[in-house]
Amino acid sequence: MTPDSLKTSATPRRPMSPHLQIWRWHVTMLGSILHRATGIASVAGAIAVTAWLVCLALGPDTYYVFLTYARSPLGLLVWFGLSLAGFVHLIGGLRHMVWDLGGALQPKTASALTTWSLVLGVVLTLAFWAWLFVSGKVWL
Repeated sequence: MTPDSLKTSATPRRPMSPHLQIWRWHVTMLGSILHRATGIASVAGAIAVTAWLVCLALGPDTYYVFLTYARSPLGLLVWFGLSLAGFVHLIGGLRHMVWDLGGALQPKTASALTTWSLVLGVVLTLAFWAWLFVSGKVWL
């Protein structure tokens, strides 16, 4: 082995990945980012549900204080956002399961599946909240 051959083999010639601002946005990129963000938000939702259960266990006075905040307009907005995160993350997880099973891997079908998963997450959230208002379980 010569010293020249060591130099060329030590530095592989691979292309560098472009910066994120150079990429053209695709709906699958949005779906991937939203899936991660809604996963984090779902953890916040789990903490909120745990706080609700703890307040319920601590007695009626503590539970009333929790309900005062949870049923306020700001509280309802937070619950709406958490439910949106939960539904979008759930449907995004099903989308990933389809991909893991080898389906919808072509770029056009992957984009269509991602678009429909985001739309379905929003529709399920709106249907859930419509049901809550119509059934009288939530009011303003």
